[in-house]
Amino acid sequence: MLTDLLLTVTQLFTYLILARVLLSWFPINPQGPMAQVVRLVMTATEPVLAPLRKVLPSFGGLDLSPMVVLLVVSLVIQPIIRGF
Repeated sequence: MLTDLLLTVTQLFTYLILARVLLSWFPINPQGPMAQVVRLVMTATEPVLAPLRKVLPSFGGLDLSPMVVLLVVSLVIQPIIRGF
């Protein structure tokens, strides 16, 4: 049961990261209906992505921190959880 909960949380976080990447491709009106969704996604993912941005080298404005987080979740965290 705990394993299922942890896997669900990691999957939800993965979806939030993917949503953040997709939302970054489109201009969002700060007063529009999507602004609240964008703020929610940013608030949920920023505590994990911000420290990585400080460590990763700059790639000319390309943010690779979401890709690193997704790799860590899929290659390290999920196999550990499934091992329980």
